[in-house]
Amino acid sequence: MAAIKAKHQRLVLLVVALVVVLSAGILAAWALKSQASYFYVPSDIVAVPPVATRTVRLGGMVEKGSLKTAPDGVTIHFVVGDGKARVAVEFAGIVPSLFVEGSGVVAEGRMRPDGVFNADNLLAKHDENYVPREMQQMTKDQAKKVVAETQ
Repeated sequence: MAAIKAKHQRLVLLVVALVVVLSAGILAAWALKSQASYFYVPSDIVAVPPVATRTVRLGGMVEKGSLKTAPDGVTIHFVVGDGKARVAVEFAGIVPSLFVEGSGVVAEGRMRPDGVFNADNLLAKHDENYVPREMQQMTKDQAKKVVAETQ
């Protein structure tokens, strides 16, 4: 059998490397697709509900007067709205300290067949005027001094 010329060896090596890189890219894309969590606002979920098996994120404002705690003391029910639509949400677990009515929230979970969003995780959002509890009673000068000391 004749030896492969150096020119052909480089070509074979290039083809093998290209196949390996493409295979790795396809495998990575497939793995990320199964881990992706899509973001919806209430009007999107009402218009086209996601598949019940797909984990999605629902973002919006917690409507005032909608927050109710179930008798078990762990489960909460509330409504998330975006000004165009409303979605009922149920969550069982520890609620973030910033989670209050009228604030922004991102709930991660699945839509149930009855139209209620079953959240597995809640992320409370704060506005640009957020101040930690420890600093709420401080004057602006005291707060600046504390911030300067921690940097």
